[in-house]
Amino acid sequence: MTTAFDPIVLGGKRLTSRVVMAPMTRSRAYGPGAEPTELMATYYAQRAGAGLIVTEGIQPSPVGQGYPDTPGLHTSGQVQAWRTVTDAVHREGGAIFAQLMHTGRIGHPSLLPEGLTPVAPSAVTAKGQVYTHEGPKEFVTPKELSEAEIRQTIADFADAARHAIEAGFDGVELHGANGYLIHQFLAPNTNLRTDAWGGGTEGRIRFAVEVVTAVAEAIGGHRVGLRISPGNVYNDIAEDDPTEVYAALLDRLAGLDLAYLHLMEGPDRSLTARLRKDWPGTFVLNPFTYPDSTGPDALKLVEDGSADMVAYGALYLANPDLPARLAAGGPFNSPDKATFYGGDHRGYTDYPTLTA
Repeated sequence: MTTAFDPIVLGGKRLTSRVVMAPMTRSRAYGPGAEPTELMATYYAQRAGAGLIVTEGIQPSPVGQGYPDTPGLHTSGQVQAWRTVTDAVHREGGAIFAQLMHTGRIGHPSLLPEGLTPVAPSAVTAKGQVYTHEGPKEFVTPKELSEAEIRQTIADFADAARHAIEAGFDGVELHGANGYLIHQFLAPNTNLRTDAWGGGTEGRIRFAVEVVTAVAEAIGGHRVGLRISPGNVYNDIAEDDPTEVYAALLDRLAGLDLAYLHLMEGPDRSLTARLRKDWPGTFVLNPFTYPDSTGPDALKLVEDGSADMVAYGALYLANPDLPARLAAGGPFNSPDKATFYGGDHRGYTDYPTLTA
């Protein structure tokens, strides 16, 4: 029987286990020009015992930023700063993928360079607010991307992926979940286009397919993962029946020999089983455990074949040596929600290990 503590080969690299540190926004990129800091290098290096680390969302272009103090991968300074992080993780024997996240309509002009405004497949305003340096602000109506701007955005993703490899990352994960830009193209309430980038199923999956294809061509499919969250209502997304769209998406991507598919599961376990069956490669599962965090019980998902790897979020945030704690059956530190976003080392690099 395969367990979560068995090694697995991913993209030609042997990982020590099947326990994944899920991507988590922490908003601590206080370096100049949205560059990661030495403190961030410490944070990730502390968690290098994961089979795979997937970083917080990294914007592939200036207009892709949706939250304060999130890092980028579109300048030479950012590439050099990320090299400090990847070197630190690799010295500890870890593997690390950069999550490329363009937030699309989720954001605010005050977070962007002067003259830029959030963009989206259609000019549909998200309900709700986003946190900025000046406090919460209502979402604005995004600019609908033109054909040329869509092509440029695809190129931005590919360029950021090349930068990731230059920065020493083992690969990239494309964030196609949680109501951000790729997800906005997939969802019928955010993509109202009637051209080749919208309309029916083929049109709505086109942006995701072309982004993944361009990135795979840039750095090799074996270095590329994709995260999806079918039916997730986060960030004002509505997908009443996502099965057809996501089945079509996986069918179009199956031949690219990607590193993995990362499913952020919703309450419909039957859809998970369908996507698991349809996907020919490595299947990473961030299981639906709401309102609780993913816990030790999720290890069984590898044992029963529901997933090849299992991703942990908040529990990994609070337990830098999580695989050791899972193997020992605990104990586990509790995450401090007050320090999730922004701040200093407190609630970031000061969680104790079992041997501390």
